[in-house]
Amino acid sequence: MLVAGIDSSTQSCKVVIRDAESGALVREGRASHPDGTAVDPAAWWTALREAIAGAGGFDDVDAVSVGGQQHGMVALDSEGRVIRDALLWNDTRSAGAARDLIAEFGAEELVARSGLVPVASFTITKLRWLRDAEPDNAARVAAVALPHDWLSWRLRGYGPAGESELGPVLEELATDRSDASGTGYWSSTTGEYDRELLVAALGHDAILPRVLGPADSAGRTSAGALVGSGAGDNAGAALGLSAGPGDVVVSIGTSGTVFSVSEEPTTDSSGTVAGFADATGRFLPLSATLNAARVIDTVAAVLGVDFDELATIALEAEPGAGGLVLQPYFDGERTPDLPDATATLFGMTRATFTRPGLARAAIEGMLCGLADGLDAHRALGVQASRVLLIGGAAMNPAVREIASTIFDVPVTVPAPGEYVANGAARQAAWVALGSLPDWEIETVAELAPATVPVVREQYAARRV
Repeated sequence: MLVAGIDSSTQSCKVVIRDAESGALVREGRASHPDGTAVDPAAWWTALREAIAGAGGFDDVDAVSVGGQQHGMVALDSEGRVIRDALLWNDTRSAGAARDLIAEFGAEELVARSGLVPVASFTITKLRWLRDAEPDNAARVAAVALPHDWLSWRLRGYGPAGESELGPVLEELATDRSDASGTGYWSSTTGEYDRELLVAALGHDAILPRVLGPADSAGRTSAGALVGSGAGDNAGAALGLSAGPGDVVVSIGTSGTVFSVSEEPTTDSSGTVAGFADATGRFLPLSATLNAARVIDTVAAVLGVDFDELATIALEAEPGAGGLVLQPYFDGERTPDLPDATATLFGMTRATFTRPGLARAAIEGMLCGLADGLDAHRALGVQASRVLLIGGAAMNPAVREIASTIFDVPVTVPAPGEYVANGAARQAAWVALGSLPDWEIETVAELAPATVPVVREQYAARRV
């Protein structure tokens, strides 16, 4: 039996086809997405079909699930047509809308009702921005979906009249707990949408996707394959990694994320930790930074080296880089919520402002921001017994060595893999088999903590 997993991320669409019981990779495909923080969802649909074709098609696939970038606002009219380009998670134009919602309801009230304090990333703030900036478009909204919801709907044959087999049946939109929990108008505690919050954002009520359980099917593709409930990208990655309670996943990608698996929901009125749900029925407290791998890319470009060379140069400096500290807010920041912030380099002297010092400060600054996220999770009672370090940067031995000086728990580095797509495939196998299969996860490194306290101490002294 074969199952397929899809990762429709900011940059691209990846498809993996695996054996349902063993998880063995059978074939895969990929297609690119356009750049930008606002994208026509039609580009995702085109890329998905290209990636499916590249993977040899779905004719022999028994079940499929979609993992997707969270928070993106897909606004549909009554005919199932996309009203405007979807605002993505990294579009910060709705920062003012987030502040307005907090002023109206209060942070504590919002986190009690939705698990989240609004920031520019979340769907609720994007809807409020639409209401205020484009009222004519907002008035046309009949349904609001997220990227993975919309793609699952299209896979099942629904969509605008003339462009789909089954037409614009908006009531057939479906999502899962993990993605719903990132909207700002659904509660992982109650399992219900908060219509008052939706109306406060959009200006009127609208059709929202029904929220399915982890092993539920949304329906079938036209070829007969079961379609799983899908997942947000981070929940998909946790499922692909087989992460459980005590595991904290630190992902270094375009954004940096820290998410932990918890048996109980969390609430944080500071907004540092978002109270998301996971893809198994548990919870997935999450902190995210806008500045992760791009910090290293930016400094590498300044030094005229590639990533691997920068990491090697960084090891020439001692931990703490002699007091040189990079606060790496090159793109503003989400955690802490500073959308208009800029990066700052502290502690420059003739002794510290060197190529090795700058290289090390870049990596340490990026990792310290993520370690702050781990501390915030612990403050809410989340247990951390190990860090699972993933993302392209985790494959560099120098980054791993520096990580061991910053995190105070063992660091496990899984082998490179498409963990969001793999998690979606594992969910599809769950739907097809009736039970969640146990797929082996290969690791490439295990590091004991070698904490050097001065690194985080001097970063904390410069923290905004």
